Amino acid sequence: MKQIKITTIEAHTAGEPLRIITSGYPEVPGKTILERRAYAREHLDHLRRMLMLEPRGHADMYGALLLPPATDDGDVGVLFLHNEGYSTMCGHGIIAMVKVGLEHGLFEADEHDIKIDTPAGRIRARAHRQGGIVTDVSFLNVPSFVFAETMVEVSELGRVPCTIAYGGAFYAYVDADALGLTLDTTHCQELIRHGMAIKRAVMRDCPLNHPSGDADLNFLYGTIFVAKQEGAHSRNVCIFADGEVDRSPTGTGVSGRAAIHHARGELGDEWIRIESILGTSFEVRVASVVRCGKSTDSKSPDRDSIVPEVRGRAHVTGKAEFWMDPDDPLRDGFVIR
Repeated sequence: MKQIKITTIEAHTAGEPLRIITSGYPEVPGKTILERRAYAREHLDHLRRMLMLEPRGHADMYGALLLPPATDDGDVGVLFLHNEGYSTMCGHGIIAMVKVGLEHGLFEADEHDIKIDTPAGRIRARAHRQGGIVTDVSFLNVPSFVFAETMVEVSELGRVPCTIAYGGAFYAYVDADALGLTLDTTHCQELIRHGMAIKRAVMRDCPLNHPSGDADLNFLYGTIFVAKQEGAHSRNVCIFADGEVDRSPTGTGVSGRAAIHHARGELGDEWIRIESILGTSFEVRVASVVRCGKSTDSKSPDRDSIVPEVRGRAHVTGKAEFWMDPDDPLRDGFVIR
């Protein structure tokens, strides 16, 4: 094995990191982004582990690999990386990659309508500039919907009501106030423990089916705890992948929240502001109402859905070059939490 060198631009969105790979990655073949995701998982996972895990990353690191678009009219494709594998969509990642991509020339696009191919489907983003700097990014997400209301048995918590919703990934939404949980940084370990326990219980008891019929989308990404928050609509804390704690309000998570509130008659096209565990925020609204599905698969019926619009801000923190020494016994990375 030769020494590997990979360069990145480092950024964060509302506190959640994004390590954007700029060079050193091999070609990722595949006609669709989902096919490329499968190839990366099977053939290039040592590079994900190298960049996401210690000693170069950490248990809560997140990354993005920009790719050629998979559609004729697309501007750019992307794969999202984390401590467990590859997600299907990432809102904070879209916001950061648009800012970094435009300001550092990683791709060319009409910044008022940037067409991004993700594993979950087409995202349309818009950059908002002031003085030549991208200050905010908004994007129209994939169709988002409520999948089910369920109850799961969880050790330490008992019977926990969950709303399962999709906003680019499936999440179990849980009322933190009803469980007596505090959504702040001093309670992270407790939130990780309970969030992972709820995730495992839902995975055990509630099979998921995306209305597209694509089995690669049928997995539970995480648990999102929701609480009332003074000065904002509410607070989100997402425990996802293998116990990662999202520092942002979670772009796909607030999209699912918008779908939930719309289904309950609580949200129209007005913006609401949802805070993170850090007190940073995203805004979200219902941009349109659609049907999601193929109408031909009885196991994955069409669903009433919304197209959420999400808005947030990212910041660039630096550039890096990472090396993998083939003789390093820890070259593939490790995690200690």
